[in-house]
Parts: sequence; structure tokens; C-alpha cells
Amino acid sequence: MLAAYAAKFDADDPVSVLEVGERPEPVVPDGWVTVDVKASALNHHDLWSLKGVGLAERSLPMILGCDAAGIDVDGNEVVVHAVISDPAWKGDETLDPKRSLLSERYQGTLAEKVAVPAQNVVPKPAGLSFEQAACLPTAWLTAYRMLFTQSGLKPGDTVLVQGAGGGVATSLITLARAAGIRVWATSRDEAKRAKAVEIGAHEAFESGARLPERVDAVMETVGQATWSHSLKSLKQGGTLVISGATSGQAPKSAELNRIFFLQLRIQGSTMGTRQELAELVRFMANAGIEPHIDSTFPLAEARTGFAKMNDGDVFGKIVFTV
Repeated sequence: MLAAYAAKFDADDPVSVLEVGERPEPVVPDGWVTVDVKASALNHHDLWSLKGVGLAERSLPMILGCDAAGIDVDGNEVVVHAVISDPAWKGDETLDPKRSLLSERYQGTLAEKVAVPAQNVVPKPAGLSFEQAACLPTAWLTAYRMLFTQSGLKPGDTVLVQGAGGGVATSLITLARAAGIRVWATSRDEAKRAKAVEIGAHEAFESGARLPERVDAVMETVGQATWSHSLKSLKQGGTLVISGATSGQAPKSAELNRIFFLQLRIQGSTMGTRQELAELVRFMANAGIEPHIDSTFPLAEARTGFAKMNDGDVFGKIVFTV
């Protein structure tokens, strides 16, 4: 079957080592099912994998991809949940020390077929295309958990979304607006600031700009480049929820004095649960909102999509069709 996969690593030029070609169809253990993939979305996780981050060399070659929407063996249209916990684990699978994502220990979704545990498929929303549904399991689920599980935000509060443009950031903007939260966003790019307002932000500011007032919570996926601004933007007792660090993980200062003096809360957040994915699907259907797709490519042209993400020229999700 056709797949996009990592056969080796290159920390400096990850796109150069991406392979697109034939791979064996997946082995299906007991309790697992096969999904015929119709669409799969690209994530920064896939670029990091090509750099050798979070992926062991002994696991190569590894089909990349965490997100997929397709058809199961019974003909049902489904969305794939990417977090795989130990069979013995009970409760929130994101807290399982033995958890993994598709494309880390198990072959990923950038292929014609993918095998997953039977409980890792949820019904695809009827109102979404396969391309739109493929955007949900990583970026939109991460955003949903950040906003509605981790942040403590409620309707009428104000949230700052750093780095408008990426898949999680655009998801955060739209979900928060739909939930009655005042949304501010930042970007270095004027065009992306305009698009952020178009998809739901009440206002958009240049990265690092002084805000009109401090906010109840900050949604942080950029990391090093925006860390200080995020802390300075919070009200006393405010919450910073962080789910990524695309610009680096080592800010010049942790600003511990500010954190304890203002009683700020720093909350980590990783992906989401199958239950939260089901809740997200219902929320989007009830609110009438759809994922934002930057561009769509056939899987055979995966290198073009990877290069686009690597260049940072993205607003919303890059999707591959099968």
C-alpha cells in the first residue's frame, strides 16, 4: 500500500528524509480493526519524528501520521483516535505512562490503511467531509482539552491564543468563540492576524504587543518565543495552558517570581481522551463549526505538504487524501 514514512532521521532537513512509497499492509492484532483511510492530516509531530524526536531508530521504518478519517470493516464512516494506552490501563489514557501515539510505537495514518484498537474509532460527523474530519484527532482534540478540561475558562472570560496560524491555534480560536469566550490572538504575520479575526478572534495583535488588559488564560503552543509575553499577559490567578513548544523549550527565564507572586497556574496538556474526542464531535455539530483547512494534497505528493509546514507557511491544517 502507498504510505509516507520515515526510514532514517535528519535533524536539520527533515523533509529530505521523508519516503513516499509502498509499505506492507498493517498486521491486525486481536481486538484491533483496520480502517481504510480516506484522509489524513499533517502535524508538527510528523516533522519532529523525521528529526528523530520521540521516535526510536529501532522502530524504523515507521509510517507517519496521527490523524485519519475513513471507513471501517463494517462500512461505517469513522474518525481514528490516535492515543493508544496499555490494555490494562483504566481512566484517562493521556495519563498512562505506557501510552503512545500512532506513528511512535505503532504504524501511523499516512497510508491507505491503518490498524487501531477497536475502541479507538468514533463515528465521523455526518456534516463533515473526510478531509475535515481528519483534522479532529490531534489539533482540534488538543484544543478542546486545553480549553474545556484544563483552563478553567467560562463564557465571558478572555483568552489569549499565541501564534495564530497553526492547527491547534486556529482550532482554539474557533472553539473558544463558539463557547462564548472573548478571544484575542497574536501573530507576527499581518495576513494571519486578519485571518484569525475572520475565523473568530475578537481582536488580533502583533506578537509580543501590549494587550488592552490582562487575560484570564493563555493558550500556549509556541513556547520559548512567546513564554514571557504569555506570563505578562495573565491576570493574577490566571492560567497558562501549554501543549507544545514549536519555537523551542528553553525560554531565557522561567520568571518564577512572577508565577508565585501573581499565583499563576501553569498547566500542561497533551492530546485528549476518546471521550473528549466524542464530546468534540458533538460540540462542533451543535455549534455548526468546521475545521480550517489550509491546503489538500494527494498522499503521493506528501513531500509538498511537509515542505509547506516546515516553511511555516500555514493557516489551518494540511490534509492528504487517499
